[in-house]
Parts: sequence; structure tokens; C-alpha cells
Amino acid sequence: MKRSCKPLKKTRVAVRGLTIGALIKSIRVQLGMSQKALAKRAGVPQSTISRIEQEERDANLSTLNKILGAISCDIVIVPLLQDSIDAIRRKQARKMAEKQVSYLKGTMNLEDQQPDSRFIAELIKQEEERLLQGPNSKLWDENA
Repeated sequence: MKRSCKPLKKTRVAVRGLTIGALIKSIRVQLGMSQKALAKRAGVPQSTISRIEQEERDANLSTLNKILGAISCDIVIVPLLQDSIDAIRRKQARKMAEKQVSYLKGTMNLEDQQPDSRFIAELIKQEEERLLQGPNSKLWDENA
């Protein structure tokens, strides 16, 4: 699963509130290891260690793997849901429902028919429920 090791956006892998750079520095200091020694062990420039520790640079996965391996750490990537599955599905259903009702509303406006906001809200709610009851694939079909 090689994904070109794109930078982990400000790698906010928070362990006890620390970023990956702060964690690396903390472990390195506790080991009594200099940045120069860590760089040599990891096979990366010392400036890379410095910039990662100072959060001046996002590290790609292969570099992180080298650095963490050099301080006897494994890298573990775990997907964490930002919300419950149900909440994610409901949010997407709402988005799709609003998109579909917005199209209908635009068509009605062209015909000089102005639906009231309660009617629109009820249409969105009904469409959201219909989408949640239907096949999951419809929720994610942005072209529908």
C-alpha cells in the first residue's frame, strides 16, 4: 500500500497532547541522544530531525518510519472516526438532500413559484430520510 508517503498535515498525532515532532524530541532527550546521533542512526540529515521536532516540516511516512525505528519505536496508524457512522451517514444524507431540493427550488423559482421555507425544510427532511433508507451507495453518488 504505497501511497507516495504524502506529508501528514501538521501531523497532529496527539499522544498526551503532543505532536509527533514533540514526541520524537521527548523520546530522544530521554534516551540521552543528540539530534546528530539520531540523524545518523535514521539515515536522514540532522536538519530534518531539527525541522520535524520544531514542527517546521511535515514528515512523510518513510522518514517517520526511519526516525522512529532509530529510537526503537514502531509507527502505528489507526483510523479514528470523527463521528459515529450514523452521524456521518446522516450528515451526508442531509448534504445530498439539500443539493437535490436546491435544484428543485431553482426550477420552481424559474417558473416564478416561490416555495416557503417550511415547505423546503420538510422536503429536505423527507429526502434525507429517503436517502438513509435506500442503498448506501446513493448517499455517496455526488452525480445523482
